[in-house]
Amino acid sequence: MSNIHFKTASSYIRRSPFQALAAIFVLTLTFFVATLVSILTYSSAKVVRYFETRPQVIAFLKDGTGSEAVAALQNKLTSDERVKEVKYVSKEEALSIYKKATSDNPLLGELVNPTIFPASLEFSVEDLSFAQSIIDEVKSDPVVDSVGFTAALGGESDLKNVVGRLRTVTTYIRVGGAVFTGILALASFMVILFTISMRMTARREEVEILNLIGATKKFIRSPIVIEALIYTVCGVFIGWVVAFISVLYSAPGVLSYFGEIPVLPRNSLDLLQIFGIILGVELVFGFILAYSGSALALSRAKKAR
Repeated sequence: MSNIHFKTASSYIRRSPFQALAAIFVLTLTFFVATLVSILTYSSAKVVRYFETRPQVIAFLKDGTGSEAVAALQNKLTSDERVKEVKYVSKEEALSIYKKATSDNPLLGELVNPTIFPASLEFSVEDLSFAQSIIDEVKSDPVVDSVGFTAALGGESDLKNVVGRLRTVTTYIRVGGAVFTGILALASFMVILFTISMRMTARREEVEILNLIGATKKFIRSPIVIEALIYTVCGVFIGWVVAFISVLYSAPGVLSYFGEIPVLPRNSLDLLQIFGIILGVELVFGFILAYSGSALALSRAKKAR
């Protein structure tokens, strides 16, 4: 029976190929943009997450601090769930970092010696909102002389502003993505509704004949639903494939431009996994659109009679 419905739906499409191509084109464009928006949302979240955890806190240690006291503070930070990547930087390593940073002017490196650089513990936080409380705790430790920041955060008073700006960016990305996805969903729904409504108008006499000879509602409805599913499945796959090829083609340049910022997975399998998840979600979304759009078109056609 399903084979008969599929053949019937295929014959409807062949009768009006331009209408079918127009519907598939609009759905392809919709899911192409939806796929790109999904990737953009993913990349934006990665960028925000990167800058949330990027700034490092540097706890400069007092001169003469014993190794046991340093180890105790390092173990305390390592065991803290809010902290990650704790690293001890000795005076010699600090001098090496300074020389590397001033490599354009070697004379600056020759004028200093390790004794002027304090040893330090460098660490980053899982979330920038944790920074203030952790800094207060570290500053109260007797072996810590002062606390500094990297990544141009500014002074300690700027931390709350930085957190607020990052949260605002994240909110805009999520809300904007949700609104844009909703607009695309509405556009897709309208495409299915109009296409099936036009199909039902053209088949009005055929449907009336089927009703007269005792055809069930399921028998009449199935080819229409299958036709809508064909449109959406084609639109999903074509839009997804085009978006996937576009991202795959541009990925090397994007990764090179952003450097160490993980805007996209560097492993092809991880990237394919993300696109696979997007494809699965879009297929489910397409099935819902096809069924709801065709069901509404059928109910409107029934009321019109």
